[in-house]
Amino acid sequence: MNIKKPEPHYLGHRCRLRKKFIPGGFSNLADYEILELTLTYVLPRKDVKALAKEMINKFGSLKQVFDADTDQLKGIKGISDYSAEFLLFLKKFISLYLSLDIKEKDRLSSPKNVKDYLISTLSGENIEKFYAILLNSGNRVTDCLEIESGTVNKSLLIPRKIAEIALKCRAASVVIAHNHPGGTLKPSQNDINATVAVKKALESIEISLLDHIIISNNNYFSFKEYSLI
Repeated sequence: MNIKKPEPHYLGHRCRLRKKFIPGGFSNLADYEILELTLTYVLPRKDVKALAKEMINKFGSLKQVFDADTDQLKGIKGISDYSAEFLLFLKKFISLYLSLDIKEKDRLSSPKNVKDYLISTLSGENIEKFYAILLNSGNRVTDCLEIESGTVNKSLLIPRKIAEIALKCRAASVVIAHNHPGGTLKPSQNDINATVAVKKALESIEISLLDHIIISNNNYFSFKEYSLI
């Protein structure tokens, strides 16, 4: 007589998690449950509840789990190369989706959409990155481009490069942005000098600089909002 083996207990738990997610999205789930549900797609034969809690405790929050690089993630017992790459893929996918969203709108009706995209893209980066968002004459986003990364002389290199790219792409206006990995949102004197230089470089070819946005710790500083541009 064949005796049917009982299903592992975590299969029923995963079903309950999905049923909680479907009607109300992530609002129905605790942070560890969101990560737990995510891990079920790459660890199908394992109870991942304890692993999800361990990862959040180690990194400090759900966001910091997704901000971690693959080497840091693989330092957690139970996280394989594939699992670490999947978590990185999810973060990059969110950034891609938001960039597609602002580009597919007829016009940029809300600056918040740009800030959401920049926060998703730059918050949590361990090195400084400089981005440019290009808009056409109809105020529609045509491109979201990484200009430079790492330590650069922004006041010398960035203005010339942005002007060349904006002219080549026939942009009518530009929003520039960079992140502060150190955690402060306050613009440095170098940031202010670079903003002035970029504005002058773009004005010389009749292109407007709409804003310079600094991203750090899931927040932003807008030069325009503080009348610095």
